Formats: sequence, C-alpha cells, structure tokens
Amino acid sequence: APDIPVIDQAYSKLSNSITVEWRAVPGATSYLLTAQDGDSFVETIVANSPGTVTGLKPATLYRITIRSINSGGKSQPSPFRKAKTVLAAPILSVSSPSCDSIAVSWKAVYMAAGFSVSLMRSDGLGRMLKENTTNTSMIFTNLDPGTLYTIKAYAWNVNGIPGDDFTYNQRTSPKAPEDVQVAFNSGALRAIVSWMPTEGALTYSVTASSGLLKLNCNTSSASCMVPSLQCGSEYYVSVTAYNDAGYSKPTDAVSLKTIPCAPVNISIEEDEPGHLLVSWSSVNFGHYYVAFVKSDDGLEVHCNTSHTQCHFQSDCGFTYFISVFAYNKAGQSPLGDVFNYTTAPCCPSDFRAAVVSSDTVRVTWAPVRGAEMYQTRAVGWSGAVLCNDTAAACTLSDLQCNTRYNITVYSFSEARGSNTSCASKYVATAPCSPEIKNISKEALSVISVHWQSNNEEATYIVTARGEAGLWHCTSSGSSCTLINLPCGSAFSVSAVARSPAGQSLPSYSVPLETAPCCPNELILTQVTQSVTNISWSVGMGAQTYITTLESPRGQAKCHTLQNYCLLGCITCGTNYTVSLKAISETGLTSSCTYQGYSSSACCPSGVKLYRLGNNGIRVYWRASDETINYNTDLHGSKGNFTCSPSSGLSHCDITEIPCGDVYTVVVSPITDTGPKLTFCPKKIYSVTCSGSSVGMVIYRGKSNAE
Repeated sequence: APDIPVIDQAYSKLSNSITVEWRAVPGATSYLLTAQDGDSFVETIVANSPGTVTGLKPATLYRITIRSINSGGKSQPSPFRKAKTVLAAPILSVSSPSCDSIAVSWKAVYMAAGFSVSLMRSDGLGRMLKENTTNTSMIFTNLDPGTLYTIKAYAWNVNGIPGDDFTYNQRTSPKAPEDVQVAFNSGALRAIVSWMPTEGALTYSVTASSGLLKLNCNTSSASCMVPSLQCGSEYYVSVTAYNDAGYSKPTDAVSLKTIPCAPVNISIEEDEPGHLLVSWSSVNFGHYYVAFVKSDDGLEVHCNTSHTQCHFQSDCGFTYFISVFAYNKAGQSPLGDVFNYTTAPCCPSDFRAAVVSSDTVRVTWAPVRGAEMYQTRAVGWSGAVLCNDTAAACTLSDLQCNTRYNITVYSFSEARGSNTSCASKYVATAPCSPEIKNISKEALSVISVHWQSNNEEATYIVTARGEAGLWHCTSSGSSCTLINLPCGSAFSVSAVARSPAGQSLPSYSVPLETAPCCPNELILTQVTQSVTNISWSVGMGAQTYITTLESPRGQAKCHTLQNYCLLGCITCGTNYTVSLKAISETGLTSSCTYQGYSSSACCPSGVKLYRLGNNGIRVYWRASDETINYNTDLHGSKGNFTCSPSSGLSHCDITEIPCGDVYTVVVSPITDTGPKLTFCPKKIYSVTCSGSSVGMVIYRGKSNAE
C-alpha cells in the first residue's frame, strides 16, 4: 500500500462542498477523501490534489481525512483536519409593488449573521445598488418603470464569511400609459382607444364604465376597440398596462358620451287635409332632432328642430315613410322604427270610355296614387252595372245598345277606404246590329242588299267578303247596291251600323255567288285529220264545261269536268265557230264565245317514187286541192331529205340520194302557222343498187309495190 498523505489545507467555497489540498504520494493512483459529521460521513475518490467532497450540509463542521490508493491497497487515514461549509444562499421572493420599486424578501438562513443584497439593471446601464441588512426583506425604490433588474443576495456568518449567493431577474411593473385618445364610431356604436406605449408593458387593458356596466378589451398593441356600446350613455374610459411583474395604475378616466338613442313614441296625424303633424318623445343626450318624411315616389323632405314635433305638407294617394333621428356631438342616433302613413287615394281623372261592341264599353284611366282597387259604375234607364278591379281598366258588358249611360270611376285603398268625390261623364253605347232581309241581283255584277233599320242617326255599311277581296256600299237608309263584283266568286255579305258612339256588331252573314268566269285562253290543236283537241284555262267558279265546234257540214260537242276535250268527226279544210259554256257547282252558267277555227288541209293520196338519173328520185302524189302546197320528207339511216315543189305541182325531185337504204316518206300539206302536220300517212320505200345503175323497190307498208 502507498504512504499516508498529509493534508495541507481544507476549506469550503460552496455550502454543499469542501475542497482539500495535499502533497502527492509516490506510487498512489488515486485518493479517498472522507468528510465526517458525527456518525455520518461522505466519501469521494479523486485522482489528484485538489479534491472536493460534495453533498455536504451547509454551515456544518466536518472532520476531513485522506487515504492514498494504488494496486496494493489503501494507506492508513491521514491526520484529520477540521473544515466548515459556508452558509446556504437565501431563497429570494421578489415582486414589484409599484412601477419604480422592487420588494425582496427571504427566509432566515441557518447560522447567518447578516445578508447582502445588490440590484442592477440587466442591460448594464446605471449604477449598482447594494444593501447589507440583518432583516429578511428590503425594498429598492426610485427604479425605472418596466425595466428588467438583476438581484443578487447572500448571507454571512459571524466571522463575515459569505455563503452561497442567489441571483434573480425581476422587471418593475409598467407605469400608466399616457396621451389616451378615444375615437367614437357612431355608426357601429364602438370606440377606438389609443395611447402612447409605455416601457416594459406587455399587454394593456381598456375599461369603459357606465354605472354598473363595464366593458373591457385587451391588446398587446397601442390601441383597442371597445364594442357594443349603448346609445344615450356616458362612459369613463381608462387604460392599465400589464407585464410579468404586475400592472400599472389606471390612467385618468376619459369621458365618452355616445350618440343618443332613436326617438320613440312617434305619432303621425293629418290635422287637416294636406298637412301632417309628426311628434315624438325627447331622448337622453339629444341636442336636436331631424325628422325625415319620404313619399313613395322617392321625394324626401326633412325638418330640423330642437323641439319634439314637425309639420309637413301632404298629397292625396301617397304613402309617407317617417323616421326621426336625434343628434349630439357624437353623431346621429341609430335608425328607429320607420312609420308609414297613407293619405286617401286620388280620384281617376280624364278616364276614357271605348265602345267595344253594342253592349260592351271598356273604360280605361291612368292609375292614381294610393288606389288599390277601382269601382266603375254605369247608370242607364234600365239600371246600374258595376265592375270592381285592381287594374286601371274595366269592361262593362251586358249594356243596352244605342243607350246613354252615366259612368263614374271610384278609387279605393285598404288604409283609407273610398274616395267618393270623383266626377262622372255620359257615354253612349254603339248602335244595334242590323238584320239583312233580302239580297237581289239587279244586273250582271250588280247586287242590291236590304236590311231592317232600328237605330237613329246611324250609317250602314254593307260588306261582301270573299277570296277575291272586299266590296262595300254605304247608306243611311235601309238598302244599298254592290257593283263590279267579280265573276266566279263566293261572298259572305254582312252589314254594320255606325254612329258617333261607335260601330255595332256585324249582322248575320248571307251567302252570295256570282256566275263563273269564262276561260281567258282557249287552244285548238289538230291531232289527226278528223280529230281536234281543245284545251282552255280554268274559269274561276266553273265546275264543268261544254265546248262546241260548228260548221255548215256539221257540229261537234263535248261536256267535261276537265279543262280539255277531244272532238272527233272533224272535216279537214273546214271553218268552224267555237263556243264554250262554264257551269258552276250550283248551276250558274256563263256563255263564252271565241275566234273561229279552220281545220287543216287534207293529206294527199297516191304517193309514188320513181328513179331519175344521177342517183335521184321523184315523188308523185294526188293533191286534194290544187291550191294547196305540200312538203315532202324522206328519212333514212344514211340521211334525211326534204323538198317542196312550186305552187300547183304534185311532184318533187330529190337528187343524189344514197342507194342501198330504206326510206320513210311523208307528204303533208304546208300550214301557214304552227308546226308541220304529223298525222299524214307514212310509206316505206327501199332504194337498191345494181351494178353501175340504181334499182328501186317500192314497199307500201310491209308489202312490196312496183
């Protein structure tokens, strides 16, 4: 084991430890320190000098020994030394009772003879304050508001040896804010309170007091909104600053008078026609009043007064909306109840009565103010007729025709009832409807109409209405004549009576039909030598037609529903007269005459072909009349050929006709106008070639001829 070490000194700097110093022992690898207090002891192993024993009790005397240690074991304890731990640190309790002071207190410390407390701004500015005392509390004054201070305290014993120190940071409470301003929002009934920020304040609290009512708002900024203020009240507003040390004194209260409340007990009276009296009760903090009266057409007037009533002019048929506001320096009161007052409706003026028919009158007028319903009353010799409606029009029906009525229009409203002072006017109804008794045909397109007249001072208008148009005649008597009516037309004839009061309903209609029209165009076309086709344009109103061709040699006739007809047994080369009858569905007939018609000349007979030299042929025929000219046509696969002889000749030559072909030959009379005749008989001939000469074989129909 190593040698026994020797303690040089043992001392205490902290209340829970003692530090030991000794000379090193050769061969020792560590040391065992022991602090003994009576039967209890604390040991700790250290590597070298100095070494510290911790976990001790403050202000306690200990016996300190040391033993050296190596691999061989421990030495014997060294001679002991006595050492005492220093005093424990006082545990501070710190507060800031005001914005410029800090109060410090602590519990008594064992074996302490006195205490030392120092204070200094934590930012290092200013001087340090230090106080020694045997008490357990003290107060530092004349400090800066809202400032963070560092406080250090320790105790000492009778020998003046200081113990452990205790450090604490404490901020002084803030001072009251300055320059408090109150801005009142009359529309929202709230106030914006602002102030100059104060040093060290973390939050602010604004209090608005009015009697027992208190309103608060808290903020970390330099302004705050106090909502939900009441009208007609006076508030006292103060601001308190807060931080972690406490709060400041409230600022001096600022008086805030809110806007007055809306006036109540509003009454409206129409003390005389055209004048309204509006009155109300006075309100707290109301310096003056403004009454607004707005009519339902948007026009608004007002009255400014320090009293509690106003007079206004009014008109009939208007609804007035009345509101009253109170004012003071803070502003306008909130909108209270809006009252309305409706005056009696105006009378409809200058109404118009329009005769719709002989028993109906439609009365119209311009809408009037205040009227919710109208009553139209018509009084005649047979009684009264009423009509109630919300519209500005009314139709009076079931009246007597040709009668004078006294008509009045009254206006009504639910609020004020009826205005019975409205003026009336006389209106006459339209004449009664005439009755057609007879329609007679005086001449072609001339019709006389007769009716029964039962009106006084009336003019009668007769109308014939059809697809062809309208025809009129007018008379103040009991008949008139319609002229120039078109043919082939159907009409509906009616009559009306007209007077300054209006026009009657039309009479019952009477049908009228005129004779059918003759066709404008008629065309005759000869189909064969004995058959002619006749066609014509449609005649208005005609259902069937009878056409006739007549000559000294005979007559041809046709009755048809169509607008064409085939007439047979026609003699060629004959002049005919042409006539047509158009017949309507009811049997009315129109006889029509047209220009005469001549049938075509007769076709020739005995047609023959003979060969001529130089590949030519001659066509012969027998003419039905020497004065007729003819035309010859040859048609073959190698070409078509035509020749027309001089007047009076009955043959025609065609030169250079190709042989070895079959030809169709037609000889027909020449007409003065129109196309060639196509109904003359056709004959077929074959022209053959034999050596250097041309042979000819003649066919009639399908059989060979000479």
